Amino acid sequence: MSVQGEWILLAVTGVVALFYLYYYTRYLSGVQRRVRHQTHHRFRWKNNESEAITAAETPIKGVSVIVCARNEEDNLQHYLQALCSQKYPLFEVIVVNDGSEDNTQTVLEHYTQLFRNLRLTFVPRNAWVSSSKKLALTLAAKAARYDYLLLTDADCRPESPNWITEMMRGFDNTETEVVIGYGGYFSEHSFINRLVRYDTVQNALTFLGFAMSRHPYMGVGRNLAYRKDMFFRNNGFAGLLNHRAGDDDLFVNKIANRHNTEVVLTSDSFTWSVPNRTFHDWRVQKYRHLSVSPDYRFGAKMRLVAEPVLRAAIYTLLIISLVAFFRGDLPFYPVYAVMAVVAVFVGRLIWLYALMNRGAHIFRTPHFLVSDLLVFDIFLPVYNLMLLIKHAFRRKKEIKW
Repeated sequence: MSVQGEWILLAVTGVVALFYLYYYTRYLSGVQRRVRHQTHHRFRWKNNESEAITAAETPIKGVSVIVCARNEEDNLQHYLQALCSQKYPLFEVIVVNDGSEDNTQTVLEHYTQLFRNLRLTFVPRNAWVSSSKKLALTLAAKAARYDYLLLTDADCRPESPNWITEMMRGFDNTETEVVIGYGGYFSEHSFINRLVRYDTVQNALTFLGFAMSRHPYMGVGRNLAYRKDMFFRNNGFAGLLNHRAGDDDLFVNKIANRHNTEVVLTSDSFTWSVPNRTFHDWRVQKYRHLSVSPDYRFGAKMRLVAEPVLRAAIYTLLIISLVAFFRGDLPFYPVYAVMAVVAVFVGRLIWLYALMNRGAHIFRTPHFLVSDLLVFDIFLPVYNLMLLIKHAFRRKKEIKW
């Protein structure tokens, strides 16, 4: 290897190392910093009498919890009671029956007899719209009695009866208009479940870390809140109706900024959803999410693209340097250059493994194995790229939400 080649190899390796040092420290470590801050500083008991009086005089923020349900008979029977029984003084639950063909309506009517704070509306089965879920959310927002909208799904269970209370703490700052929370999946003993949980934790560390670094670009509809006046001030989903998906991430990408967005990560603020149990179902969900990512803001796309590109670079550098070293083409091959590449590669994997398992601990999901990291670290970016290429060339057709 020539001296020039050695320097190029070392320079590229150094750039990759510096990038991951910055990326992991600023973004993926953000969740851990926030949890540590909330534990030590944020939600302490108010011992000062004047602070207690001020808190008592603060008007309670009314909340409208919105759930869209399509053929969710079983899930509503399991999880709707947990939503309607929240320990929050002023809230309602609005369930939108989005053209269900099972016994969803019967289940909902039964629960209206049990809970006075449960309200129903519906999307007609023959509604001619490109995204019935966006229409359902818009109808619910118009029907909402209160100024704050808290979104979740019919297959979601809040972590505790204090879920609404915890999520509403994000609006303590009067400038806040959007609150992003964590929505995880129930743990099961299967390979597909480990894949779903790994992908979910990695995505959560990314989009929550970006939001805490003043670069919010998405949220998940399983646990998302925003002000009703902000929704209508931005004309709701106008401009997003050409997508069947995007009611959560693309909408947040449209309206969230460094000043109006807050993240809540207390354990009682989490929600839990029924995971996909087949690779096909996960692929459909993954494709639906990736299909709207090309319409993210330019800055968000560049930050998201940088990491997998440099991940591919470090894998490529490792393969090239090891092959060249073991071939021994030159008698004075720079062993230190190979060692530098291997050190960056191994160091990144160790750091990522620590971050992922710390995230798993924070998000109350089982820890990941070394084998999970080695497989998914290669598989996920490659598969995401394949889905993006497929989306770029395929004809537009319906993908159910």
